[in-house]
Amino acid sequence: MAGRAPKLRRVARSPGSLRFAIVAARFNERITQRLVAGALQALRAARLGPDAIEVHWVPGSFELPQAASHLAATRRYAGIVCVGVVIRGQTPHFEHVAREAASGIRQVALATGVPATFGLITALSEEQAWERAGGEVGNRGEEAANAALQMAEWIHQLGNGRAGRGPTRAPASATGERASRGPGISGSGKRASRGPVQATRGLRRPHRTR
Repeated sequence: MAGRAPKLRRVARSPGSLRFAIVAARFNERITQRLVAGALQALRAARLGPDAIEVHWVPGSFELPQAASHLAATRRYAGIVCVGVVIRGQTPHFEHVAREAASGIRQVALATGVPATFGLITALSEEQAWERAGGEVGNRGEEAANAALQMAEWIHQLGNGRAGRGPTRAPASATGERASRGPGISGSGKRASRGPVQATRGLRRPHRTR
């Protein structure tokens, strides 16, 4: 039986000007709204202002990775919280959607470096889903938001050199010459690519329930 996620420590500093996005799936929307509420509560508890949190709605959990990818490409967000609900039916469709959503969200985080956290409920029944949306088993949206805060803080510390010492200089070669490369040059001597695609815009805030 699933239990509550481990209690995460609060971030050591106020996120300040950092922005976070919540991407929510409209399928099983009544339950998803509870996940969004949990995520908002966690982000506000970290002293984020209302203008530093955006909520974006997409049709279903399968679309979560694509939306997260576009948001991450803008480089406007310190973290992206993905929430949704997939309830098992009479066909394997449940497994396909859950697997692809999890794989896609992970790929967004790995490809962009922006924390994209997994707040997706996969349940065998609606009752089980409610238990994971603020019931006996906790709130998966709140847990995913806390994970995004923790990862954003860790990446901030890493960039400031407090979580690591950064890359070391290349050692001198056997002939005494120091290995060096110009900016943007890969190990093969070719110019490296300039990073992620350009920012995309145009995502809207959520509209009223259909």
